[in-house]
Amino acid sequence: MCATRQHPRVAIIGGGISGLAAAFKLRELAAAGGHALEVAIFERGTSLGHALGTVREDGFVMETGADSFLSEKPWALDLAKRLGLEQELIGTRGRFRKTHVVRDGHLVEIPDGFTLLAPTRFLPVFRSPLFSVRGKLRMALEPLIPARRGGGDESLASFVTRRVGREVLERVAQPLMAGIHTADPNSLSLEATMPRFLEMERRHGSLFRGLRAVAQPAGANGTSGARYGLFVSFRHGMRTLVDALAARLDGCVRLGADIIALAPIDGGKRWRLVLADNSAFEAEAVLLAAPAFGAARLLEGCAPGLAHLLADIRYSSVATVNLAYRTSDCPHLPESFGFVVPAIERRKIIAATFSSTKFEGRAPEGAVLMRAFLGGALHEQMMELNEEAMVAAVREEFSALLGLNADPILTRVRRWANAMPQYSVGHLERVTRIEREVLELPNLMLAGAAYRGVGVPDCVHSGEQAAQALFERLTEDRVCSSV
Repeated sequence: MCATRQHPRVAIIGGGISGLAAAFKLRELAAAGGHALEVAIFERGTSLGHALGTVREDGFVMETGADSFLSEKPWALDLAKRLGLEQELIGTRGRFRKTHVVRDGHLVEIPDGFTLLAPTRFLPVFRSPLFSVRGKLRMALEPLIPARRGGGDESLASFVTRRVGREVLERVAQPLMAGIHTADPNSLSLEATMPRFLEMERRHGSLFRGLRAVAQPAGANGTSGARYGLFVSFRHGMRTLVDALAARLDGCVRLGADIIALAPIDGGKRWRLVLADNSAFEAEAVLLAAPAFGAARLLEGCAPGLAHLLADIRYSSVATVNLAYRTSDCPHLPESFGFVVPAIERRKIIAATFSSTKFEGRAPEGAVLMRAFLGGALHEQMMELNEEAMVAAVREEFSALLGLNADPILTRVRRWANAMPQYSVGHLERVTRIEREVLELPNLMLAGAAYRGVGVPDCVHSGEQAAQALFERLTEDRVCSSV
């Protein structure tokens, strides 16, 4: 008879949204199947949630990381519903669903129907001052540009320039994608970040024809830039999701728990985790939801090839600066969700969000809340500034671009060092190799933003998939019969 453990353990390293979603999924699976399962989360920091950080102060709801998630990808929305948070969900404010972009020091609205990389309609583009006559004519030639032949990944910069011209890349695609990935478009993988545009070219031979084929119903015009109607948040901020998960996982979270070593023991049947305080923890399975560089450090001893692949995934750093003003000090604020700043404008910020315009309830009566972003792959030097200098830089840009010279009534700065994985060309091929290497390790899985998506839904999905795989392995191991 095969010996079985009465209470198998799963150790989850990393208390971000991927690790939390994985732990909750494991608890759900165990309860549904009537299995006894111990789950332990090890988080080296002093709080959970990482990039889902909300500061609630003096009536303001300030996001220090992600301020929303995409409902089109169902995983985060489904998790919120399972947690009983459906009544807490809110959408963006419809009348303000527009984005501006800086051109020559002025804010210009992105034309209606322009979707990240290309237009669905040419007339608003031709009327817009955002592009030069030459840039508009080049864009109009897009349906005549032959589709690229052959396989292989391609950089975002190469793809956009080839399809719609360099001006679209520099004026719209680069700054919009910087807001999502804080990346350099010359190295950013199209296949890993914008696969639907790649599929449009393959299927329709043209982005314009592809976008028209999947265009929103008539009457859905009046939006520009990102598809803001698909973004949702929580009434009291994104921290709501983390708090709900933490409440359900009470008793299995260890904060300030820095794992310094990880190794298989007992012939690969279990794992031994060593903490910085020299204590140890043994488990039948490990789910690594740490950043790729952290996972690489822990796997150097037992899986050097896998560790090398993980270490190849680079990261960029970013900072968010929340500033609040009196409404009376902001008489000329554009009626939009904010603006993005092309790198060719050579300014100190990469984007700004008008938070209290984008979502209801983000600022008290008589106040306005805004948020600026600094850093990223193309502006690394900004991360060398101290917090006071970052606030000064944002105020300088708000003065130049918005005519806003009043003193803010509140400021909050949050640095995110090495927080954004960079999906360089060939990323998915690298991830496939990583996944093959992981299969060679007993009861170990990886999860997180480093692999197949950086958004909140992608991270939730990554954690839940890893949890499902580990649960199936553990339950299969327990169902043993005599030979």
